Amino acid sequence: MAVELSPKQFHSRATTLLKAFASDSDGSFAGADCLVVVSGLSDESEAGYQKTSALQLWLLGYEFTDTILVFLKDKIAVLTSIKKANILQTLEDAMGIEEKVPIVLYRRGKDEAANKALFEEFANVVKAAGSKAGVIVKDKQKGKFVDEWKAVIGTKGIEEVDVAAGIATGMAVKDFEDLKNMELACKLTTTVLQNFFVDEFQAIVDNGKKVTHEALSLQTEDVLLNPKKRTKMRFPKEAQLDSAEWCYTPIIQSGGKYDLKPSAQSDKTALHDGTILCSMGVRYKNYCSNISRTFFINPEKTKEKNYIFLHDLQSHVLSLLKDGALCKDVYSQAVQYVESKRPDLVPNFVKNAGFAIGIEFKDSTYAISSKSSKVLTDGMTINLSLGFQNIENTESNGKDPRNKVYSLLLADTVRVTKAEPVYLTNYDRDFKDISWEMNDEDDEPAVDNKKSAAKIPTAVLKTKLRNDEDEMTNEQRRTLHQKELADARHAEGLARYSEGGAAKALEKAAFRKFECYRKETLLPKAVEQLRIVVDRRSEAIVLPVYGMAVPFHITTLKTIVKNEEGASTYLRFNFQIPGQSTGKKEAVTPFEDASATFVKAMTFKSSDTARFAEIFREVNELKKDVSKREAERKEKADLVEQDKLIEMRGAGRRLLLREVYARPALEGKRFAGDLELHTNGLRYQSALRNDQRIDVLFSNIKHLIFQPCEGELIVIIHIHLKNEIMIGRKKTKDVQFYREVTDANFDETGNRKRRQNYGDEDEFAAEQEERQRRAALDKEFKQFAEKIADASNGEVEVDVPFRDLGFQGVPFRQPVLLAPTTDCLVHLVEPPFVVTTISEIERVHLERVRFGLKSFDLVVVYKDFTRPVQHINTIPTDQLENLKEWLDSVDVPFTEGPINLSWPQIMKTVNESPFDFYNEGGWSFLQADSEEDDEDEQESEYAGSDSDSGGGDSDESDSEDYDSDDDASGSGSGSDDDSDEEEGEDWDELERKAAKHDRRKDDREDLSPPQKSKKRRDDSDDDRPRKKKSSGGGR
Repeated sequence: MAVELSPKQFHSRATTLLKAFASDSDGSFAGADCLVVVSGLSDESEAGYQKTSALQLWLLGYEFTDTILVFLKDKIAVLTSIKKANILQTLEDAMGIEEKVPIVLYRRGKDEAANKALFEEFANVVKAAGSKAGVIVKDKQKGKFVDEWKAVIGTKGIEEVDVAAGIATGMAVKDFEDLKNMELACKLTTTVLQNFFVDEFQAIVDNGKKVTHEALSLQTEDVLLNPKKRTKMRFPKEAQLDSAEWCYTPIIQSGGKYDLKPSAQSDKTALHDGTILCSMGVRYKNYCSNISRTFFINPEKTKEKNYIFLHDLQSHVLSLLKDGALCKDVYSQAVQYVESKRPDLVPNFVKNAGFAIGIEFKDSTYAISSKSSKVLTDGMTINLSLGFQNIENTESNGKDPRNKVYSLLLADTVRVTKAEPVYLTNYDRDFKDISWEMNDEDDEPAVDNKKSAAKIPTAVLKTKLRNDEDEMTNEQRRTLHQKELADARHAEGLARYSEGGAAKALEKAAFRKFECYRKETLLPKAVEQLRIVVDRRSEAIVLPVYGMAVPFHITTLKTIVKNEEGASTYLRFNFQIPGQSTGKKEAVTPFEDASATFVKAMTFKSSDTARFAEIFREVNELKKDVSKREAERKEKADLVEQDKLIEMRGAGRRLLLREVYARPALEGKRFAGDLELHTNGLRYQSALRNDQRIDVLFSNIKHLIFQPCEGELIVIIHIHLKNEIMIGRKKTKDVQFYREVTDANFDETGNRKRRQNYGDEDEFAAEQEERQRRAALDKEFKQFAEKIADASNGEVEVDVPFRDLGFQGVPFRQPVLLAPTTDCLVHLVEPPFVVTTISEIERVHLERVRFGLKSFDLVVVYKDFTRPVQHINTIPTDQLENLKEWLDSVDVPFTEGPINLSWPQIMKTVNESPFDFYNEGGWSFLQADSEEDDEDEQESEYAGSDSDSGGGDSDESDSEDYDSDDDASGSGSGSDDDSDEEEGEDWDELERKAAKHDRRKDDREDLSPPQKSKKRRDDSDDDRPRKKKSSGGGR
C-alpha cells in the first residue's frame, strides 16, 4: 500500500482529539478510560459514512483495514500488519512537530500463534488503562481479524461504552485544510446545479418531454463522472476532479409525492411541471456538501407566499447559528417563529432542521432537532435543511391531481462563526430567481386567429436536426460569454498601458569596447618585422600599416578572402562598417559613433603562399572560436542564477524514481539514471558519471505534468520551468523524465515479432501482463509526482493531460496530438515540446475557417506582446466545435477568419504603441474582419443565385440555358420559342463545330505571344455560352 501520510496534520488532529477526550466537558465520552477503534471489513453500502472510516480519514487521509487504534490519555497504540506499521512509523519518526503524540506500534505477522499472543498483549494495554473502554457501537465491523480480537478482549472483563458522540465532538471543528476541501465540494455542487440541472429541467418542461425523475437524476450524476461532460460545466480550476464523487445520487421529486429526508430516492414517474424539488451533494477529497432547492413552474399565489416565508425562516435560523448556541435551542426557536408567523404550517414543518456535515455526510450528534443538546462551535460546518412537507394546494383547479399537494425544501451548507454564519453553497434563493411563468396553450383563448394558429402544434419541424435548438442555445451562450471576455481583456489592456506607453522594449545590441593591448610594449615581438601576426591570446590581428603595427580585434573583422594570381597570393581583410548589409542570421554590429571614419578593407600581397595560407587558417579559426564563445555568452546572458540544491541527508528512506531517462539528454552515451527528491528540489543523477546531473528547484517549477502511458510508449513526468537552465551546453525551459514501455508485440526471448494467434492463451496472458505493467508504471510515476507536489509545500501542483479532449495539429513540422490540462495545452511525447500556459494567453485566432476546407490553423497571441505568436496548423475541421468549447470553458477569448494574417506586421504595430492600439479598438478588428468576410461570402452566394436565375422565373432560366447552347453553335436564334423547339443536334452539326474549333486552334498557334494571349481571351469569350437579356434582369 504505497501511501504518503502527513505527520503535521496527524499530530495536530490527534492532539485535538486527545484534548477533547481528556476534558470531556459534556460527558460525550461516557467516562471511558481509553478509546478503542477497530477497523475490519465494513459493509460496502455504509463505507465512507461510518465513524470508524471517518476517523481514519480525518487523522491519516487513508483507511487502514484490519487495524486497531487505542487512544490513551497520553499516547496512541496501534495494532496492524507489518507493512502498514512501517507506513505509520513515518509519523513517529517525523521531526519538527511542536505537539507530537507518541505512537506505539504492534506489528502483526503471519504466524497464528504469535498473532494470538500479540492480541493478548494488546488487550492487556486496554485493560491497564481502566475498566471502561470507549467504542463506536453503531459501526458493525466484520472479518477474521475482528472476530479474533473480540474473542480475546471479551475475556478481560472490560465494560464497553459508546463514545461516538465524543469522537464527533473532537472532529467537529474544521481546520484550514478541511474548510478548503469543503468549499471546493460546495462549489462543485453549485456548479452542477446552476450550469446543468436548471437548464436541463427547463428544456424538458419547455419542450413537453416525458423524462422520469430517475433518468434526469442519472443524467445529472453523469455530468461529474463523465470526463467529456466536465469541460462544459466550468468547474473551479483549482479542483482536482478525479478526487470528486457524489455523496448520493441526486434526488429529484415532483408531482405530489415528496420525501424531505436525505435518504429519499428519485422514482420512475415523469417530471411534473409544477413544484420540483432537487437535492444534490458532491464529495471532494472525502469531504461532503449538500444543497436543496425548490423550483416552481406557473406557481399559485399561496405557493409564492409560503416559499417567501420559508426563505424568511432560513434567514431567522441563520441568525441563531452562532458559536455557543445549543442545537435544540436553535430548533425550538425556529418552531416558535413558525408558530408566531404561520401557525397553519406548524404540522408541516420538518422534525429535523439539519445536521453537522464533513467527512461524514450526516453526523447526527449535532442534529438541529429538539433532542440534541450539543453546543455549536466556531469552525463547524452545518447542513441547514428547512422545509414544509405535504402542504395542501387550496388554489388547485382540480384538473391536475398531481398539483393538489406540494412540499417546500431549502437546504444549504454553512460554516458556523462567532458572528453571522457563512454560506458555502451559493445559489439563488429568492422566489423570482427559482420560479418561471410558462404559458399553457390549452388555457389561452383564441382571440387572434393568426396568433393562435402560430401556437398550434404541427408536423412541420422547426429544425432539420433534433438537437439544433440545443446547439443554437449553446452557440448563443458561447457568443455572449466570448463578448464578455473580449470586453474584459480590452479593459485590462487599456489599464495595463498608460497613454503613450509601449510594450516591453525590444533588446538592442549594446556597443562593446575591446582593448587588445594596454600599452605598446605588450605587442607580440614578431611585429618588429612588420609582418601580419595573429595573436590568439589577445584575440587580435596585428597588421603593418605604413611601417606601424596596428592591432585589430577579431570582432571588427567581417571576412577574410584569399586569392592566388600567378606566383603571388592576396589576403583581403574586410572590416565591419556602419550601413553595410548583413544576412538574416547575422546580428547588426553597433557602433559608438557611426559618423566616424572607418577602414573598410585592407589587401596584402606576398609571394610566400604557405605563409599566407597559414595566416588565413589562423584568422578563420580565431574568428570561429571567438564567435562560439560570444554565442555562449549571449546564451547565458539571460539565465537567472539558481539557489543551490539542499540535499536530503540522514537515515530516512530516500525517495527515488529509478531507471528513468532525461530529456534533454546529458552528454555521452544514452543511459538511464535516478531521479531523487531533496529538501528544495529534484536531482537527476546519471548512472555513468557522478558529474553529470540535472538539478531542478521547486521555486523554479512552473508546471509539473504527469502523462500516463495510455496510447503511448512512454510514461512521463514533465517539468516546465519559470526560468531557463543549462543542460550541457544548451538552454532549456523543459525537463522531462520518462521510462519506456515494452511493446507487447515483441517476444523478449527472441526479439521477433509474435504472430497474432487469436484465442491463444499465451497471447491473452501477454496482453494482460502488458496492461498490468502499464498500470504499475502509471501508478509509480503518478505517486512520485504527487510526492514532488507534497514536498514543495504548495509551490507545485500535479497536472494531467486530458487525452479525450486532445486534437491533432502541427505546431512545428509534423502532426502531433495536443492535449489540454487544467493550466496548459501540451504535447510531451516527442521534442520539441509544447507547453502553452493558458493564463498567459491574450487571445486565440482561428485561421482558414471556411466551408469546404478540411483543416484550419490556430494562432496563440500572448499577453507579453514581445513574444512571437504561436502557430498550430492543419487542425482537422471536425475538431473546430470541440476546440471552441474548450477555449470558452477556460475563459480564453477567440476569433476566427477565413484567411491567414501577417502576424509579424501586426505584432510590430501593437508593440510600437499598445495604448494607441487598444484605444483604437484593440483586437476588435479580428472579429470585424471575420464578420465582413462572412457577409461577403453570403452576398456572393446570394448574387450567384440571382445571376443564375436571371432575376426571372425558373421557366425563363431554363429557356436561357437552351439559348446559350444555340449561341455557342452560332445558330443566331434569339427567340425563346426557337430554343424550345430544338431537341438536339445531329452528327453533321457536331462535325461542323469540331472543324471550326480546330481552325481556331491553328490560327491561335500562328499568332505572336501578345496577340496570342489577347486572341485566346477573345476566342474564349466568343466560345463561352452567352445568356440572353430578359426583362427580369440580366447578368
